[in-house]
Parts: sequence; structure tokens; C-alpha cells
Amino acid sequence: MQYIVPKDAKVAVLCGGMSSEREVSLRSGKNILGALQRLGYKNAEIVDVSPTVAEDLKGFEYAYNTLHGKYGEDGCIQGLLEIMKIPYTGCGVMSSAICMNKEYTKRVLRNSNVPLIKSVYVHFNEDPVKKVMELEYPLMVKPVSEGSSYGMTKVICDGELYDAVTKARKYNKDVLIEEFIDGFFATVGVLEKDGKPFATEILEIRTKTEWYDLDAKYTKGLSEFIVPAKGLSKEASDLTKQIAVEAHVLAGCSGVSRVDFMIKDDKPYFLEINTNPGMTDVSDLPAQAKACGIDYDNLVLMILNSVGLNK
Repeated sequence: MQYIVPKDAKVAVLCGGMSSEREVSLRSGKNILGALQRLGYKNAEIVDVSPTVAEDLKGFEYAYNTLHGKYGEDGCIQGLLEIMKIPYTGCGVMSSAICMNKEYTKRVLRNSNVPLIKSVYVHFNEDPVKKVMELEYPLMVKPVSEGSSYGMTKVICDGELYDAVTKARKYNKDVLIEEFIDGFFATVGVLEKDGKPFATEILEIRTKTEWYDLDAKYTKGLSEFIVPAKGLSKEASDLTKQIAVEAHVLAGCSGVSRVDFMIKDDKPYFLEINTNPGMTDVSDLPAQAKACGIDYDNLVLMILNSVGLNK
């Protein structure tokens, strides 16, 4: 059963944090606080998460989690909130931990209908060139547990691989290497109403960069948002939404997620699940929700009132 969080409740907007996505999270948190105040939640406050977070959270009744990356999206803050018995938005401990790791997400989804990109998982002590022999170039090299495209590189030959892996290992010791899908990026929000997940409209993203990198994600003018997506047939669009909801459910997600795909030849290929989607002025989820008739403030309210779903 969904909560209806009282207007006089003391709500902590958790943002900032200690990950590489700190600045993005602060931007999300500022926007969310503004929405909560417009909605009448006068006791909502920003909590910039630090090692003293347990002390900082004393007295709060609810937590709106808009942290991104390590400690905020990987089950850590969720576990602390469980111990402190503070209801919180978004996914729970298990699903947050699974979805933060791109390889383990794939392992959960491997025996489902979700179409996965061919990839290899390279441990910190393994030779990446030997591991990619079964893959075809070009390849995308990614830290296995990082967001916002930090540490990612596109490579076209073995000679570029070591430098790309070294770059990725600055963020995580283990690395995921996938075949590059030469298509366009698309993403689907998954929200929940009365405990039932539903897909938003699909957001198609056409970038001025070679791929949807950090600059393209957070620099105005470098990406064109097309929502509803125009690059898919009706059948492919319906299938992509169906797969997004299926992935959300199979990974144990709750409240909100955003499922990313590459689209090639009218076919979706799963990339990852984001359990705490960005909520900045240029983020995907607010644009997707708007296309469904859900404005920013009501999107925030819908997520806030999902605090009971991650149990």
C-alpha cells in the first residue's frame, strides 16, 4: 500500500554525497526541495550526505533519496535507513546493490526475455585483450559500478584497450566490456501507482557527440531529446516499454527506475537500470514523465508517496 506522506512530515532530501556524481546529485536535490516546498512540505530540508549522515538524519521522518552513485545508489544508504527505520523513496537494499553493478544486473536478467548486449566481465587481475577475443570491435569499456558515463571509453582495436581499461579502473577495479551498438540511445522511466509499475513514454536521445557521454548528458545543447521517441515503430516502442517494466520487476526495483537501451534496426538492446534517476533541468525522467502528463512537482510527489514500496 502506498503512503500518503503528511504535509507536516519532516523530510530529508538526501543529495550530494561522496561519489563522482556528487554535483549532479546536488542539482537534483535542489530541484526536488523546491518542488516539495511548492507542494506544501515546509519541513523538507537538504541533507548533504557525509560520514556523519546517521547523526544528521536524527529527527527526520522520511527520506527522499536523490543520491547518485556509490553509497547512495548501491544499497549503502538504503541499509542505514532500514536500520534507522526511516521510510525512503526508491529501490531497496538488494535491488540497489544489484542494479549498481552492470554485470550482476545482466546475470539476474540473463534467463529472461530482456535482450542483452554481448559482453565480458574483466576482473582486476585479468588481461582484457584475452577476455575480448570472443567480442567484435568497436567496444565500450565501462567501470562495472559507475554512472553518468564516468570512466567510459569507446575503443576500436586491441591497441586502445589497455588505456581504456586503466581509465575505467580509476573508478572500479572490475570492468565491463560490451560490443558497441551503432544505433541511438533510448530510455524509459518506470514509475509505480498503487504498487503497480508502468512505463513512461520512451525518450530518444540524439547527440552531437560520438556517443551519449558525460558532456552530452549534462551540457545543454549537446543532446536532442525526442519524446515520445520517433525512431521506433509502434511494435518496437511497445516492446521496449514491456521490457523496461520486466527488467524493473525482475531486478526487484520499487518506486522508480529508469531503464536504458540502445536501439538498432528497430530492436532494443538493454544497457542498464538506474535506480535513482537524475532530476536536474536536463535529466531524462522529468522529460519522460512530462510526456505522460505528469509535471515535475507531481512526479516528485508520486516518488515521495512510494516510500512504502521498497519493503
